[in-house]
Amino acid sequence: MAKEITIYTDGAARGNPGPGGYGVVLKSGRHYRELSGGFECTTNNRMELLAVIKGLEALKLPGSDVTVYTDSKYVSDAVNKGWLAGWEKSNFKKKKNIDLWKMFLELYRKHNVRFVWVKGHSNIEGNERCDRLAVEASRQPSLPPDEGFMADPQGQ
Repeated sequence: MAKEITIYTDGAARGNPGPGGYGVVLKSGRHYRELSGGFECTTNNRMELLAVIKGLEALKLPGSDVTVYTDSKYVSDAVNKGWLAGWEKSNFKKKKNIDLWKMFLELYRKHNVRFVWVKGHSNIEGNERCDRLAVEASRQPSLPPDEGFMADPQGQ
């Protein structure tokens, strides 16, 4: 039987671009894990997408049933409305965050993932915790560069 996992994600950027961070909460049965990280210069959309990637990367068993709760329309609509499939067919022509979307697709295809959009700052415990993790991560000293953003800041 596939393992059922809940992932909450959020991203933040102080300035867009500016220092940014991501936060992730993973829950499965009695297991609970938090992940976060930050970068010196990035965008909010990159951090929203990276949060999902980091959550999916943390999964140990392929074929897991995963529900991702995100307040990012950018991420949830790209999947739920089928935009991502079209972007991939066009080889991401004129799209942003190509490096992250390609990483996402590789991980996404290993599991049964469902996206649920939640309104940000609406007292949903997992989402609120991710928001705090993302903001805290963006405020850490000596943040590393976001190599993907730095490689093509105009395309991000």
